Amino acid sequence: MNSFVAFLSPLALLLPAMAGQLPAARDDLSVREAPGREGAAKGFDGLPAGPIDTLRQAREPTELGQVRIEQRVIIRISPGTSPAREQMMADLRRQNPPSPSYQWERLKGCIAVSNIIGMEPAPEQNRLLLFMRDRRVLGAALERACNVRDYYSGFYVERSEDGQLCAKRDLLQSRSGASCKATQLSRLVAIRD
Repeated sequence: MNSFVAFLSPLALLLPAMAGQLPAARDDLSVREAPGREGAAKGFDGLPAGPIDTLRQAREPTELGQVRIEQRVIIRISPGTSPAREQMMADLRRQNPPSPSYQWERLKGCIAVSNIIGMEPAPEQNRLLLFMRDRRVLGAALERACNVRDYYSGFYVERSEDGQLCAKRDLLQSRSGASCKATQLSRLVAIRD
């Protein structure tokens, strides 16, 4: 008989642990509490009555809270490589020989962030030069209070729903911590004398 008790005692200890793994389905045969009693049933000594109450508590539905999921995409624009910048400027000069001069032509609307392949600060004009996939050179003029030198290692822009970078709307955040809005977008064009 002692060997039988020794065999069942570890199983009796596992019963409360297994109660937490039972499915939360209810059936008509479940044990019900007496009306008017609050909380779990108590034994004679004031402690929980045992494995039956543990099973009952595991089968009761739990309260769920509200979950909110947000998605935020940050795009990093890094400085373009030197050979790529030089090639774009050479292409621009080759299109308009012999000795072109350049001017900024104001852009209306926004530009696609996905078309920007590189950037470079232009300190003399407080403007960021943006190099585009279609070999255009665009400029983003920054607010007066901003220093374009803070953007030497690129900038971050949060992706908007339309995927565009717009003047006076989107915030450009430098990697050093500064943040400014572009006040105007323009395109660098060559003019003949």
